[in-house]
Amino acid sequence: MNYERQKLTPIYTALSKYKEEPIVHFDVPGHKKNKNSFIAKALGADLVSLDANSTKELDMLSHPVGIIAEAEDLLAEAYDADDAFMLVNGSTSGVLAMILSACSPKDKIIIPRNVHKSVINAIILAGATPIFIQPEIDYDYGIANGIKVDAVKETIKAHPDAKALFVINPTYFGVASDLRKIIKICHRHNIAVLVDEAHGAHLPFHPNLPDCAMKLGADLSTASLHKTIGSLTQSSALFHNDNGFIDIDKVRMTINLMQTTSASYLLLSSMDLARSNIALKGKKIFTSLLKKCSEAKAKLSQLPGISVITEDYIDEADENGVYDFDETKFVVKVNELGLSGFQVYTIFKNEYNIQLELAESYVVLAVVGVGDTDESIDKLVDAFTDISKRFYGKQEPYVTHIADFFEKPKTIVLPRDAYFSPKHPVRIDDALGEICGESIMIYPPGIPLIIPGELITEKIIANYNYYLRQNCVFMNDDNETGIIQVLGESQ
Repeated sequence: MNYERQKLTPIYTALSKYKEEPIVHFDVPGHKKNKNSFIAKALGADLVSLDANSTKELDMLSHPVGIIAEAEDLLAEAYDADDAFMLVNGSTSGVLAMILSACSPKDKIIIPRNVHKSVINAIILAGATPIFIQPEIDYDYGIANGIKVDAVKETIKAHPDAKALFVINPTYFGVASDLRKIIKICHRHNIAVLVDEAHGAHLPFHPNLPDCAMKLGADLSTASLHKTIGSLTQSSALFHNDNGFIDIDKVRMTINLMQTTSASYLLLSSMDLARSNIALKGKKIFTSLLKKCSEAKAKLSQLPGISVITEDYIDEADENGVYDFDETKFVVKVNELGLSGFQVYTIFKNEYNIQLELAESYVVLAVVGVGDTDESIDKLVDAFTDISKRFYGKQEPYVTHIADFFEKPKTIVLPRDAYFSPKHPVRIDDALGEICGESIMIYPPGIPLIIPGELITEKIIANYNYYLRQNCVFMNDDNETGIIQVLGESQ
């Protein structure tokens, strides 16, 4: 990496210069950078002055030839990729673009069942055929881990005509599969490798973090720069390696099919700044953060009723789908306190003013990024210390049927066919034996409980009602909880 070049921030620099020019604006946006406008008074005149429209000086995201092209080239260099594309609609748009670039209607794509809802949406749009591969499950923590190399081999053997394989690196909970071997195996069988690296934008910048997809030779990957390296929310990037599997022009065409022509320069400049910062200072930042995380986890491990995943979780023999682990993720098991993860999530917000990333039945997740400090991590440890004192030994451990949550639903109809089929709403308790017509997600993390075309079973209904009792946020087509769309005309 050329560190002198990485000091450059072409978009932010040009935008800062542009805002100082005495231009009378008869273009959009409508606030005209008026420092006395309502939006400037509410959000700040400096912010509004940077909210610009595409011009010759500022380039255009859908056809970059100037400062955006330069910024994307710097981004590709930082991530060890052949090409990079800035995205202003999050990694959701990156996932859509990856799958639509790799798959045509009816093409098979191998995916783990614990993917984000955007993957299912992309499969619907592409008309592809999903071949589900089961991730390894940790029933003690109640989380899905990575996929094993042997599972990949077996799936490819059963489906040698698959066009692509989709991998999560790392998972929401910080677990990485043996991606290097998986990529080699797939490429030997002429299968492209697409990687959801939404939670791994920081991976390339410290040797003690799992390897990033581009370094290992993946064909496409998507990273949420906003999640861990500090750009503004909704800013992401798609990376491409020219391995001969996916054409770069197809990727650009697919991105432009879905991405806005009015890209936010606030998001673009924030990516520019975040990339420069992490390229120049990332190793120093994460050396400090990883040391602090290790110390914090050592303290948490001593607390009664508390368990936390550390690097000891790694099993390079690939028995448990945990080839590597991202130590910046705090996966804390709390059910021994007699509380569910959902209860602890609420307690932390209401009583300690700490916003955790998500909760599951037995665990809560805290995510560390470039903005964290020793003080913020100390507050996290202090809160767990206090909650251990308050609840441990006061009641029996919280136990539920974890295995039921990881049963893979049976696909009856392809997702695209189900999405476009006639459907009608029924109450979830009356849906046994029906074929689902929509995706039902618990958010976060947005992993579908069931997707279009899958059979609704007793366990699916029980799981739905369980999450309902936990006051989880449901994402589905109907505003009324307890209602699900199923295939067929209404009676």
